[in-house]
Amino acid sequence: MTEPIVVERLLDTNTEETFALLTEPERLRRWLAVSASVDLRVGGDYRILCVPGHAAVGQVIEIDPGKRVVYSWGWHGDTEVPPGSTTLIVELEPEGEQTRVRFTHEGLVGVWAERHLAGWNQHLDRLVAAAAKGDAGLEPWLIDPEDKNHLTVAEATWAICRQQLLTLGPDDADRPTPCADFNAHELVVHLRNSMVTIGSAAGAVFDDGSETSTAEDYVAGAVESALTAWRERGLDGEVPFGDGTAPAFLPAGILSLEFLVHAWDIAQVKGVELDVPEAIAAYVLDIATSIIADDNRGPGKGFGQELDAPGDDPMSRLIAFTGRKAPA
Repeated sequence: MTEPIVVERLLDTNTEETFALLTEPERLRRWLAVSASVDLRVGGDYRILCVPGHAAVGQVIEIDPGKRVVYSWGWHGDTEVPPGSTTLIVELEPEGEQTRVRFTHEGLVGVWAERHLAGWNQHLDRLVAAAAKGDAGLEPWLIDPEDKNHLTVAEATWAICRQQLLTLGPDDADRPTPCADFNAHELVVHLRNSMVTIGSAAGAVFDDGSETSTAEDYVAGAVESALTAWRERGLDGEVPFGDGTAPAFLPAGILSLEFLVHAWDIAQVKGVELDVPEAIAAYVLDIATSIIADDNRGPGKGFGQELDAPGDDPMSRLIAFTGRKAPA
């Protein structure tokens, strides 16, 4: 029998806060997940998009709040470690005001045990950072997948956008954005509504977002439903969209455009630099040039007239193409 892999860390949080970091989607997005859904009950399903293109899925097998959770574990669409093929045991032990977390992953063999051991070590380092700072931040492998297609790029640009949404607070609601139609609050509402429209084309079902308390969480629930639906459906054929139908790749491509351009908008609101891999910006620029027509430009139509780009890099060209410019 193959020995399980075991990884543990000591966190500067109590067991209650640690349990939240390990089980609540809003907290999982701070260190483990690009997006996540968890039905935290025995028999409940979960889906955790750990990196673009790779979602862990399974069920909750056992739960002892604040102490232990056991999951069936596997990867969506994978034949080597398919859903239900392994077991992940997560245990918490208080040590004074700190908490020791132990991950025991059973059922992995050969190279897959080695890869998961490396992966859990990497992610638990991020867990330590999230416990200390609130969020572990972005890593290159979260925002620049090797396999770039409409769905992996959508997932990567969502990671970029999510990080910007985290910076918004109640005091930012009325602040203007580079998008003339929206202040910061209206931009967040628009982004969620866009996810509902685009996700519905792939058959997604949404809640109303009323149980959320932050801009990031308000948008993230809709994003999770939309990304999951598009992963299940794929990009072949046509989907209902607007007043008729459209090739599936078109609305799927709009996901990345929405995420990246509005991430830039929010960065301008907060006065910070937006760090985007050049290959990702170039991919989204290609999407933009293929779908934004002249009749999409003008007041109330989503995009302004194309401007002269301040630089030759893809991100500068993308922002100029969508009719935006940084505040003076």
